[in-house]
Amino acid sequence: MADRPRLRPLALTMGEPAGIAGEIVVKVWHAPDGRPIPRFAVIGDPDWLRAEAHRIKSHSHVVEVSSLDEAAARFHEGVPVLPLRLATRAAPGKPDGRNAQAVIGAIEMAVSLARRGEASGVVTNPIHKATLYDAGFTFPGHTEYLASLCGGATPVMMLAIEGLRVVPVTVHLSLAQAVRALSSEAIVAAAAITHQALIKDFGIASPRLAVAALNPHAGENGAMGDEEKTVIGPALAQLRARGIDAVGPLPADTLFHAGARKRFDAAICMYHDQALIPLKTLDFAGGVNVTLGLPIVRTSPDHGTAFDIAGQDRADPTSLLAALRMAERIAMQRATTA
Repeated sequence: MADRPRLRPLALTMGEPAGIAGEIVVKVWHAPDGRPIPRFAVIGDPDWLRAEAHRIKSHSHVVEVSSLDEAAARFHEGVPVLPLRLATRAAPGKPDGRNAQAVIGAIEMAVSLARRGEASGVVTNPIHKATLYDAGFTFPGHTEYLASLCGGATPVMMLAIEGLRVVPVTVHLSLAQAVRALSSEAIVAAAAITHQALIKDFGIASPRLAVAALNPHAGENGAMGDEEKTVIGPALAQLRARGIDAVGPLPADTLFHAGARKRFDAAICMYHDQALIPLKTLDFAGGVNVTLGLPIVRTSPDHGTAFDIAGQDRADPTSLLAALRMAERIAMQRATTA
């Protein structure tokens, strides 16, 4: 068996500095579950991270580094940080627009490092979109901005825990808007990118996709809606014509029990909550957001900035730890099959 390649460290963005990002970064470096953690370097303000460590009485050291190679060499000393200074000191729970450019700059630097091959992937801490919008940020969110930085790739959002991967076709839309926006083309695009990612990033040679229905009982033969016939059915036909193993439309109320989950590698869902409710019910703390379809590896913890508990030593680092480990696994998979 060939030796496993030695991966470069991951580039971890600081996210919104007034949220819980600093706290979970400090906590995750201690490997709270006792298992080894992937090497990473934070792109952010060292003084901000030191303040977070002091606030929660952590003994973690913050190590300023000038490169990811140095971060790898000094990872045992403390949390490595590639310095990117904030415009003003961050106050827990109180986002400040003056720091927006640093938050955006951390994302840009991380993507640049990954595209140049200096980082094995990007892990992003949560951002506060309203603060960025006020500062002139024009993208709907992280995912669209990352796609733009990667040359206009078509991104697809996957949420993953142990034993379940879900992909919403429509994402941050109201339910009424999601129904109007749903199309055969959108389903095919999301499912095809998911199929390729399961092969490339997860090492699944013959992926099995379960495609959820939109309506109760899969429309009950048109009695409860006809989208299964007019939208989802044609999409499934196109996917099968491409040689993709996709079954459905399957009633969502029976798609996620333990036995059903064993029959597919990813579920293609029609709207946000259809995908996220079962995943967060099964493992609320451990979910990972994975962006499929990018030329770089990108994961993120599946939670927000949590301003309500920022600075209180109450933040759970489980999702960030899972995001780091999943990014490492995907990077390793890509490296060994390149």
